[in-house]
Amino acid sequence: MIQTIGVIGAGQMGSGIAQVGAQSGFTIRLMDVDAKALERARESIEGHVDRLIGRGKLTAVEKPAVLARIHTASEYQAFKDCDLVVEAATENEAIKREIFKQLVPHLNERAMVATNTSSISITRLAATTDRPERFIGMHFMNPVPVMKLVEIIRGIATDDATYESIRDLALKLGKTPAVSEDFPAFIVNRILLPMINEAVYTLYEGVGSVEAIDTSMKLGANHPMGPLELADFIGLDTCLSIMNVLYDGLADSKYRPCPLLVKYVEAGWLGRKTKRGFYDYSKDVPVPTR
Repeated sequence: MIQTIGVIGAGQMGSGIAQVGAQSGFTIRLMDVDAKALERARESIEGHVDRLIGRGKLTAVEKPAVLARIHTASEYQAFKDCDLVVEAATENEAIKREIFKQLVPHLNERAMVATNTSSISITRLAATTDRPERFIGMHFMNPVPVMKLVEIIRGIATDDATYESIRDLALKLGKTPAVSEDFPAFIVNRILLPMINEAVYTLYEGVGSVEAIDTSMKLGANHPMGPLELADFIGLDTCLSIMNVLYDGLADSKYRPCPLLVKYVEAGWLGRKTKRGFYDYSKDVPVPTR
């Protein structure tokens, strides 16, 4: 039975996973090597909890208990009593491999490991650990507290008990699980990222401006966010990483990342997190950069 959950990475995804876990009654160990990231995560979680209280989805009485279930740490030793550890670091395979290498010696024998990767092979990542049968993909959507879906991806060695435990956990977290085969980018990003990449090509080729492209998809396809606005929200570096995984993994030219997307990432224009991407976020109202 899963009672204590470790989360590696106190960024937007990691803090969101920690929050929903704590709200659902689980003890959380949130770890990051950056102390400031942990501070920001605590502030972010408290802010989200306050908004839930304001909307009547949580009571003020419940707030202290939710926050008390989240314990922060900067060392992997914090995971020694965890039943499950979820890796939610940046979408970079080399970084994830190094994390698992450092994590494994601190785990108890029964502990399961999940990765929140949005595109990388679960089988390949599992092979870097000592427990591929207890390793699984658990891809939360962003923002975690709001989005209902969790993609569950079994590696070739993932056993039935691990899959069933993680599926049950997703339900206890109030999420709807969708099972994906272990193919590059799984289901959501296999469909979503090529659309975003095509929107960047549409901009690159001068078919439409940033504003025209996003307005067209919002009003013409009833999307809540335009594809370029969504790319900025996801992070252009993450978008490029996923497109590269698709391009390398499936060897199909339709997945070739748009040169303009590459150029923006090279410039450090990564979207909202750097205050500049397809939009400039330095002022109150975002302004298109092209």
